[in-house]
Amino acid sequence: MNVYPYLPIVSPMMPHGSFLTSQPDQDTNSWLMLEELQMQQQANTGLPSPLVQTLQLSHSQTATGSTTTALPGNAPLYNTPQTPMTPITPATPASKSSDIVPQLQNVISVVNLGCKLKLMAIALRAWNVEYNPKRCPAAIMRLREPRTTALIFSSGKMVCTGAKSEQLSRIAARKHARVLEKLGFPVKFLNFTIQNMVGSCDVKFPIRLESLFLTHQKFSSYEPELFPGLIYRMVKPRIVLLIFASGKIVFTGAGSQGFEGVKERAVIYEAFENIYPILEAFRKK
Repeated sequence: MNVYPYLPIVSPMMPHGSFLTSQPDQDTNSWLMLEELQMQQQANTGLPSPLVQTLQLSHSQTATGSTTTALPGNAPLYNTPQTPMTPITPATPASKSSDIVPQLQNVISVVNLGCKLKLMAIALRAWNVEYNPKRCPAAIMRLREPRTTALIFSSGKMVCTGAKSEQLSRIAARKHARVLEKLGFPVKFLNFTIQNMVGSCDVKFPIRLESLFLTHQKFSSYEPELFPGLIYRMVKPRIVLLIFASGKIVFTGAGSQGFEGVKERAVIYEAFENIYPILEAFRKK
């Protein structure tokens, strides 16, 4: 009997070019007969046949949204639901306290000497004073200890810069006023005020300034063509930070209304504790 009923049978005794096609077997309708027997069995016993169970399983998987269809006699390998996936929220890095303490680099103070001053006479009589009215309208006086510089105006106002602490700034301002007093001016020491404090620190890791600027555009400005640092204006506390890609940070703008400076130094510390977790999130790997 021919195994493949629909292929032609060629005999070597036949003439060249002629062939006969085998007739299909008598049991070609066996699948239909088997299906009819199973349907009769289901009608008599009330139980579904294996073929019906397979068809029901395939239909149920198609209705539930599965991307795979069960083959007859085989279980599906996997089911993939077609429900939309929930977007994953990026995890926020936990804020960690650092052992870094910002150091004061410059304290700028202002004092009123309470009298009019002749700047040219001061420049001629004092050895540590220079005065060039074409370049600056103030006389410049320098001290070695503490190492500070004072700008003395003819109106009697004096600005002292270069001190490393609030107390040193006050001492330096008094020494500058004492020099003017020895020159014969009736100076007084009125309304001493810390005008500005500048601090700095290093977080010891590089920072991705571009990503930080894109995320905090409301509080920062970054133009690397003009200035290599990112300018971050913090709202609370009100202070300005200069952040560099190397990890160096400069704090400026912490003024005061007194000479103790405790509040202003605490403002710099608070600003650093607020900005440190943000810098950790934008740490360059």
